[in-house]
This record gives sequence, structure tokens and C-alpha cells, in this order.
Amino acid sequence: MANELLGTWKLVSSDQFDDYMKDIGVCFATRKLAVSLKPDVIRGNDGNKWNIKTESTFKNTDLCFVLNELFEETTADGRKCQTTITLDGGKLIQHQKWDEKGEEKESTITREVQNNQLITICIFGDTKCRRVYDRK
Repeated sequence: MANELLGTWKLVSSDQFDDYMKDIGVCFATRKLAVSLKPDVIRGNDGNKWNIKTESTFKNTDLCFVLNELFEETTADGRKCQTTITLDGGKLIQHQKWDEKGEEKESTITREVQNNQLITICIFGDTKCRRVYDRK
């Protein structure tokens, strides 16, 4: 099932992304720019070693990780997170924790393929964002 996640994907729709970014602390200018982008996401793996590249006209990111191992992630918006990514069935589940002014914050990002589309769900507190990608 993990092989379904691999390949290149193009963002086709996004719901509540601005709300999600606002709630995790992304500044207004960055949020406005980010919601206008239609990034490509490229996923690859070699056993438990994974790579997720996000490419857009504004910023590119490259996330390399080993499944089930804690690592430090610097997010596209600059947060330093302690992150673990697991594979549960066909779902890639990313758990992020970071400290903001002495308060620990947590977010979960779930990625799975449904009906030949990559569905990404970002959750922070009561805020839930849904982003849909088509295979390129």
C-alpha cells in the first residue's frame, strides 16, 4: 500500500489551509502567499528511508526521514519540530511537536491515496485542513 503514495503529485484543491496555518502561528504575509501556490509533491522511498520534496514557485523543501524514528524538522514556515513519521496501512502519519513561548504545540499530518488522489489532512487542535493532489 505504501507504493501508492510514491510519485509526483500536483495540488488541485485545498480547504481550511489558511485557518490551519494561522492557528499554528504562520504570519499573515506567508499565509497569503502559501494559499495561492499549487505545489508539486514528490515522494520516494528506499525501504524505511523516505523523501518528500515540495516544489513551488516560492519555496522548495526536502524532507528526508526514516519511518518510526524521531528527527528534528524545520518546516517551510521555519518552525523547529520534533517529528516522527509512521506508516499505518496505507497512511503516512506525521506527528509534529514544537515549543512556542514555553507552550508545547502538536500537529498531525496524514497522507493517503483515495480514488487515485492523494489526500492530505492537517490537524491542529480543532482546526482541520484537507488538501487534494492528483498524480502528475
